[in-house]
Amino acid sequence: MSEPRERWDTRYREADPGTASPAEVLVSYAHLLPAHGSALDLACGLGANARLLAARGLSTRAWDLSPVAIDKLAVVARDEGLPIEARVRDVVAAPPGPDSFDVIVVAHFLERTLFPCLVAALRPGGLLYYQTWTRETVSEHGPANPAYRLEPGELLRAFAGLRLLAYREEGCVGDTAAGWRDQAWLVGMKDEAPAVTRALERKG
Repeated sequence: MSEPRERWDTRYREADPGTASPAEVLVSYAHLLPAHGSALDLACGLGANARLLAARGLSTRAWDLSPVAIDKLAVVARDEGLPIEARVRDVVAAPPGPDSFDVIVVAHFLERTLFPCLVAALRPGGLLYYQTWTRETVSEHGPANPAYRLEPGELLRAFAGLRLLAYREEGCVGDTAAGWRDQAWLVGMKDEAPAVTRALERKG
């Protein structure tokens, strides 16, 4: 067993899936979700995001490295009658393929090499919800290793090719006892028509 998988298995072994909460960005912008389509909760953990997506009527896949987390999610999905296909998958070694999903959610997981894959995996008009920890912090929450934290404005740069629908990152500005700190979130939409197609339509 790989060291990362063993570490996450240990973490999830004692965890209760019922206590897992979906990402704030997904809750705040659930009204942007399509009425139907396919969704992916990438690096899903106990699958709180997948459960929200499936409850909204989306055909949902949930991928994670940890068999313990996936087994627990599969049980909850079955008990709640939710259309979730939970699968053990190393998302770094096997990222989603092009034009695969109408919605992709990534929360508290940062693998920069996947950024282009996530954009490519969205279908035209597809939505990306991304939320994770930042290097500018006001508390000790989140990973200790700065490599697993976003630089200021990094999500904006990484997904500049998407139409920006929502973004939040407050850093350490102002009264740090208030507001939403230590994390950044982004909601972006893939263009419904390639840029070349739009240019040709304008010329026509």
